[in-house]
Order: sequence, then structure tokens, then C-alpha cells
Amino acid sequence: MTIDPLSDEKIVDSWHKNVAPWTAAIRENQIASRTLVTNHAILDAVLGRAPRSVLDIGCGEGWLVRELSERGVRAIGVDVVPALVEQASHAGGGDFRVASYEDIAAGRLDVTVDVAVANFALLGKESVEALLPRVPSLLDVGGALIVQTVHPIIAGGDLPYVDGWRTGSWAGFSDDFADPAPWYFRTLESWVKLFADEGFRLREMREPLHPTTQKPASVLFVAEVAG
Repeated sequence: MTIDPLSDEKIVDSWHKNVAPWTAAIRENQIASRTLVTNHAILDAVLGRAPRSVLDIGCGEGWLVRELSERGVRAIGVDVVPALVEQASHAGGGDFRVASYEDIAAGRLDVTVDVAVANFALLGKESVEALLPRVPSLLDVGGALIVQTVHPIIAGGDLPYVDGWRTGSWAGFSDDFADPAPWYFRTLESWVKLFADEGFRLREMREPLHPTTQKPASVLFVAEVAG
């Protein structure tokens, strides 16, 4: 069966193929923007909520869970790719589980936490739109959802500034990567509307700047359950 090259299914398929190079890239600090800006940005946002417990949705090889655990936070990481969860579990430092966004949307993840975080992990369309309405049920009273993603103004390039699927690229990464994942582009307006539509009140939006270019390295949203 052929997978649509611009689809949520293709994103997952690509990540199954790139477990080893991704794990190496994170653990060997090969991604400059992460080491310079975005890792600190997400940690600062999460720790700013003084959480006792955190759920990392799309945890990958588990670096954020480990960082939080070292700071005394009970951290749980979930990912759809079993081999990534295996890498995370082997490194330790948290509770790691295999779960897809569809699993979470269907209520198959039985946890409640102070903060749910998705760090460069909300890349698709339908899967994200199904996941977000379920997140409030995973949060304790006063909890928050924190999302860091590519900044639309920077990541959009020369293409029209409208929502839609984009082809992926491993430009700037090692030659070990293959078959890049597509991603669904959302404008800032669309991100804000998405949170509102799915039951959240946006409390804060941050734009962490790259120290050299002085351009946004990402955009970071802090949202609470509306009502």
C-alpha cells in the first residue's frame, strides 16, 4: 500500500526510518539551534510552571524527560515509534511508553499531569487536531499545555503564507538521515485559532531569538484549559 507523501501517516513512517541518526543528533548536540536556543526555551517554559509532573508528547529519544527528571519533576514520555521509546528507556531518567496521537485521542493514555508539552512534535494535521481536544483530560486543575514549534514566518520561506502541507528536508543534518518527513504548515493566526477551537486559552506566546541571526528560532505557546 502506497503512503500519501503529504500525510500524517508519512510523518510516522519517516521517523521509523530515522531513529538511529536522530538519537545521535540529539545526544551529540548536532543541531545548533537546539543547543543555542530551543532546548533552553522549552525547559524554561515548563519549569516556569513549577510542575510536579509533566507529560512529554512525542518524546523521541527522551532528552526532555531526562532533563526534567534531573530537576525533580516526575516526567512521562510517550512516542509512536517503539524504537525511539526503547532508546529513551535504555537511557533511563523517566517513564517511557509507546502511544500514538490516535491512542491519546481515544483516551488510551491513563495519566494526569501538571504540564503536557509537545516540543517540535505537532507536525501533522488530522492527528494534531484529534489530539488537542483530549489534552485537557490529561491535565490536573490549573495545568497547562506548552507547545514549541517552527516559527511560521521563518520556516515558511518563499512559499505563500497559507496553511498546507510542505515537503520535508534533512538539509543541515548528517547524511545518515533518509526520507524526510513532511509537515503541515500553520500560520500564527491558525495556531492561535486551533488552540481556541480545541478548548484552550492562550496565556503566552514566546519567540526565542537565535543569538547570531536575531531571528526567531521557534515559536512557543503556553495555553491553559478555557472556562
